[in-house]
Amino acid sequence: MSRALSLRRSVRAFHHYHHHANPHSNLLKALSSTTSPNPNPNLARPFSSLSPSPSSSGAEFRKYLGYLALLLGCGVATYCSFPFSDSAKHKKAQLFRYAPLPEDLHTVSNWSGTHEVQTRVFHQPESLEELEQVVKDANEKKQKIRPVGSGLSPNGIGLTRAGMVNLALMDKVLEVDEEKKRVRVQAGIRVQQLVDAIKDHGITLQNFASIREQQIGGIVQVGAHGTGARLPPIDEQVISMKLVTPAKRTIEVSKEKDPELFYLARCGLGGLGVVAEVTLQCVERQQLVEHTVISDMKEIKKKHKKLLSENKHVKYLYIPYTDSVVVVTCNPVSKWKGPPKFKPKYSHDEAIQHARDLYQESLKKYRPEVTTAESSEDSEPDINELSFTELRDKLLALDPLNRDHVIQVNQAEAEFWRKSEGYRVGWSDEILGFDCGGQQWVSETCFPAGTLAKPSMKDLEYIEDLKKLIEKEEIPAPAPIEQRWTACSKSPMSPASSSAEDDIFSWVGIIMYLPTMDSQQRKEITEEFFRYRRLSQTQLWDKYSAYEHWAKIEVPKDKDELVALQARLRRRFPVDEYNKARKELDPNGILSNNMLGKLFPLPDTI
Repeated sequence: MSRALSLRRSVRAFHHYHHHANPHSNLLKALSSTTSPNPNPNLARPFSSLSPSPSSSGAEFRKYLGYLALLLGCGVATYCSFPFSDSAKHKKAQLFRYAPLPEDLHTVSNWSGTHEVQTRVFHQPESLEELEQVVKDANEKKQKIRPVGSGLSPNGIGLTRAGMVNLALMDKVLEVDEEKKRVRVQAGIRVQQLVDAIKDHGITLQNFASIREQQIGGIVQVGAHGTGARLPPIDEQVISMKLVTPAKRTIEVSKEKDPELFYLARCGLGGLGVVAEVTLQCVERQQLVEHTVISDMKEIKKKHKKLLSENKHVKYLYIPYTDSVVVVTCNPVSKWKGPPKFKPKYSHDEAIQHARDLYQESLKKYRPEVTTAESSEDSEPDINELSFTELRDKLLALDPLNRDHVIQVNQAEAEFWRKSEGYRVGWSDEILGFDCGGQQWVSETCFPAGTLAKPSMKDLEYIEDLKKLIEKEEIPAPAPIEQRWTACSKSPMSPASSSAEDDIFSWVGIIMYLPTMDSQQRKEITEEFFRYRRLSQTQLWDKYSAYEHWAKIEVPKDKDELVALQARLRRRFPVDEYNKARKELDPNGILSNNMLGKLFPLPDTI
């Protein structure tokens, strides 16, 4: 039987908790302000224009004193009996706003905590048959069940308060073909779970994104990618899919069976059907050598074509307000030479020490009360136990929007990478990951960069323009600005879609971290990030034909901006064909949400 998401249940990196009430100082202030005696007796109006006698004045005083006592008692009784939960004390209190909600109403948020919804409808089928019944029932009731994966998309593309379906319990490997190097899986299986399950068969996935917790159905549907100019986005690894649709029940699509729908649905954003099963083309499992070096833009320009063509995987990490470019390449271990023999010049502690010293110095400036041994021991974790990304979060949290402070943190990062140069050997699923840091806002764009044989160099020009923009506008931009490359995709809804097989695309991500849970500070960081993103959009996107990653695109609140975005998407993607397929497969729109509806409005909703 299909299980609803329970409060205490772990759902594969899905972030989900009750929405409780919150007692706090504002409530106390509100109650006390309504019950306090009038501080200015001259403002009290008498009930009669006649002057009261001394005896009647005493009676009046005792009467109003009694009223005051009653009102105070009622206020105290109301506050003490109001069922606020101790676990909700982090909420910003407003009078009666956080009254307890029904037990079946839960709050579901994405990993970064940037998007959340409350819903009573959250299905988790355990089999294809249960999923088919869920979709059938929802379609008959016209009840929305938006497909949602692990909740890792920065824009919360899978969220809707109207209802969701999650396949975390459909996570099995169904078939492995070692000869053809193919695997058929249920779509709820996570990337790392799949890789672990098939490694004994000597195969693995062709490429990986930065993290491994995505469900296969989700990572395919949003057009996710790894890096390597010869390697396409992950949707190109899909050989066939099984979709559970509201109108046509369960259908299987592939290059042979309904190829037009197959290519459209591979990057279908969850709007054409619930992806139930996926068959993936894998590759031989092999060890990689990762090589990390520090360079600069002048040197990069000389070697760029060679770096793209001679390395299986390559990415650049730019550090704003510095000349440093971290170049990371990954290639198979040579069968003849074996892994390189390399002794690091610096230990990990030596590499991170500059950041530790900066943190201690910054504490003296921003939080002098914790610089004493006693208070530091009580409130501060041992910084020697923190990774660099954890330490970077703590540094930024001290003053995240102070440009000079952010520049100091970036310089510490450049020093960390300079002392981390060297080699690392491991299996591809271990090597190709990347520690992205803590909660964050991120925008990533994809744009054409020529061909492998003849790179246009537009990718490097984009970065130069972006860095100039950051410095001109004094944006407190943290590191890194990450640049990756892929080959093209045949999926028409992919940002890297192209009919020319030798086209390559560059993907550039900008970021601002949310290193604090303080609501006001997060609000200010959010506003500054969207200024950063808006400046990039207005000055770079059209110039370079750049389009945002589907898991990172944000819907504008301004109507004119939304209309402009809709028109822009139409210029790049086959929106009419996509909407036609949506109407045929999901006529009641039960798989859509507000984001999908606004990005791709159907003719009858425009």
